[in-house]
Amino acid sequence: MLTGAATGLGPTIDELLTERADTHTNQVFLRFASGDLTFAEVHDRAARLAAGLASIGVESGATVPVVMSNSAEFMISLFALSRLGAVACLINTAFRGPALAHAIGVTQAKTVLLDASVVANLDEIASSLPAELIRIVVGDRWEELAAASPIPQSSSHSATDPAIVLFTSGTTGTSKGCVLSHRYVLRQAELMSQHLGFVETDVLYCPFPLFHIDATVLTVGPALVLGATAAIGERFSVTGFWPEVRQFGATVFDFMGATLTMLHKVEASDDDAANPVRLAWGVPVPDEIASGFEHRFGLHLVELYGSTDAGIPMYHPIDQPRRPGSCGTVIDAYEAQLHDADGFEVALGEVGELVVRPTEPSIMADGYLGMPDATLTSRRNLWFHTGDRLRRDADGFHYFIGRSADSIRRRGENISAFEVEEVVKLHPEVLDAAAFGVPSELTEDDLMVAVVVRPGRTVDPASLVEFCGQRAARHMVPRFLDFVDGLPRTPTEKIRKDVLRDRGITPTTWDAQEESSTS
Repeated sequence: MLTGAATGLGPTIDELLTERADTHTNQVFLRFASGDLTFAEVHDRAARLAAGLASIGVESGATVPVVMSNSAEFMISLFALSRLGAVACLINTAFRGPALAHAIGVTQAKTVLLDASVVANLDEIASSLPAELIRIVVGDRWEELAAASPIPQSSSHSATDPAIVLFTSGTTGTSKGCVLSHRYVLRQAELMSQHLGFVETDVLYCPFPLFHIDATVLTVGPALVLGATAAIGERFSVTGFWPEVRQFGATVFDFMGATLTMLHKVEASDDDAANPVRLAWGVPVPDEIASGFEHRFGLHLVELYGSTDAGIPMYHPIDQPRRPGSCGTVIDAYEAQLHDADGFEVALGEVGELVVRPTEPSIMADGYLGMPDATLTSRRNLWFHTGDRLRRDADGFHYFIGRSADSIRRRGENISAFEVEEVVKLHPEVLDAAAFGVPSELTEDDLMVAVVVRPGRTVDPASLVEFCGQRAARHMVPRFLDFVDGLPRTPTEKIRKDVLRDRGITPTTWDAQEESSTS
């Protein structure tokens, strides 16, 4: 367990950074394209910025929005606020209009830290923000405050107090700010290090935004816990991924959404295995590419299950053979069940909604900032309701079926969009796909798939439907196909199904039913 704490709950984030600055003084902690920062340098810069922020009235317990792209300034801001006992509310830089106004509004903030690139976004919603809101912009006043003389560490906060707020993606509704304690951040980092076998000499690489759990909690967090290095890319890029992995000397990386499939479908090269990575973790791991990907790039893939709200309750044991389609088993820090619509546990092998609860304190989100009703709804019947549908086998391995909100009702059957997408993406010329429901003249929905084809390739729609028909049940074969250049995504690579549903059938949509009636 973590050391340096006054209680058995462990240290706060700022206490552990102070300890690491002493025990791992010259070890590289943060690595960006702009350069490296040691534990001692991060600690010193955070202490200085904390003093500057205190001088303008930022106090312990204050919630301060941070609206920045991946950078050293982002992480220095987070550690400085932690040192003060303030809460860093990490906001998606793509938020604009009502979404941005909501995210800042629920913080009741008096101060906001931001990049110059997002100042215009705040200007757009100025009428909905407090007139006295202080803006600290990187490249302007941020540098002035960051040059202050360091102040002592605050003792006003503890491990169970809020440390950061991370927003859910908001792909199906209003984004919710998950309130995460110091212990949540550090204990999730410790559990991940334990179950994935991270070590002090690792360089943990993440190309996703620091306002997402993968980068901040599950990459920077383990590096802080272990005294290792966190390497943070500016953004995910298929062409830039492996060059940056090699440049950073990454030994571990994470993936999400379609990123693994995208990397797999790049033309093979003789030097693909000439990289320093030994382990990659994330979700999903498509069965059809897993072994080939591991052999091609010389690494081991591990699937898990988690969310910002719940933490990571499941890992696939790294010392056991892969169970195709499985996201792992429940770890000791959690209890989990699969429930039907009435809240009863389903029979073994049946699909149900995953509900979880912790067996130790403060390892799940403490609720949604400024949204008490949503907090209560998600935690009914003494369980946290994930909204995800899974099944479990006799050995305790779980299999992700899909989001309850991403289920399509067609011909009296419930269809998992995730399962349809996995079938479509098996086609060698398909790079990415998104399945969703569109209104049917027969009530319920019809199945539509937006398809991204590999660059320079073409796919005959009738042949793609036939391909799906050979690999999926009849009701899971799409009626509509729409070939697009790319899919709308959040900055964390989640597909914006709401955008696709709103767009619906387009002039370019191919209709299998219409095709069969004219042939």
